Amino acid sequence: MNWEQPKVVIVGAGSMGSLFGGLLAAGGLGVTLFDIWQEHVDAIRKNGLRMVGVGGDRTIPIDATNDPTSLKQADILVFQCKAYANEQAASSVKHLLAPHTVVISFQNGLGNEERLGAVLGMQHVIGGLTAQGAQIEVPGVVRNFGDLISYIGELGGGTSDRCTAIAKTFTQHGLPTTASASIKKEKWQKLLGNAALGAFSAATNMTSADMVAVPALRAIVLRALEETAAVAAASGVILDENEKLAIFDKLTSVGQGGTGNSRSSMAVDIERNRRTEIDTIHGAVVNRGRELGVPTPTLETMVAVIKALESKYLALPA
Repeated sequence: MNWEQPKVVIVGAGSMGSLFGGLLAAGGLGVTLFDIWQEHVDAIRKNGLRMVGVGGDRTIPIDATNDPTSLKQADILVFQCKAYANEQAASSVKHLLAPHTVVISFQNGLGNEERLGAVLGMQHVIGGLTAQGAQIEVPGVVRNFGDLISYIGELGGGTSDRCTAIAKTFTQHGLPTTASASIKKEKWQKLLGNAALGAFSAATNMTSADMVAVPALRAIVLRALEETAAVAAASGVILDENEKLAIFDKLTSVGQGGTGNSRSSMAVDIERNRRTEIDTIHGAVVNRGRELGVPTPTLETMVAVIKALESKYLALPA
């Protein structure tokens, strides 16, 4: 496979899917956004994808659909849908798989690659992570909060020709990407930031930068980070102090590409009365901790708080 001009399908065109798809399409790649959100898809079809914020305000012509049967080819499937929708989303695009097709999950939480691989085949799946931040302002309009490097890598570790080539192509077309030889470790680093900040942002409706500016809240946020790091260590992923804070600092800083001015996607979900990813982020760490005998009281509390907030509008137990 020549990875210089791959056909890319973004599965899940919410904030991050629209951001990634828009950047790559603006850079000249053939990209299609696939999402079940009819109003968003219709707005993009009519007016193009409007991107505002970091990088300048512009309108990007890009294909968009809510009908998976209209999709005919994909060299790269980028999954940015909500983690709880992985199996259904993967099944809907399974017909696009060719022997060379690569599936990349940039999603937050634990187990996404395995769930996608169960449907699409683990040989197709590589890991991805990003510290980028984005938000859909209205249908058809996405705000970019940063300009940070994303990472992709083989789940078994080491480098590969396909990861190196795809990272080079993404970078050349507007999405700075590095091929990682240790993507699992780096995904745990990202998970530390997500687990520390996501639920607190949802509960307080505050940005990451604003939260860590409150001393009492910063202390609790860092406690959640340490609990997640302890579960990572028990899982065989040892992170030193600098590694624990590497992505956390990017998520909480303002300026120089940091995304601290953004709220978590979980905060937006609560605001818009949508199901959150609490089970696949915080809940997954809590469950792993129980299996390994690692206490996670702060994270358990945040799971309960988010479940309670969800119970106000979803038929879910508090």
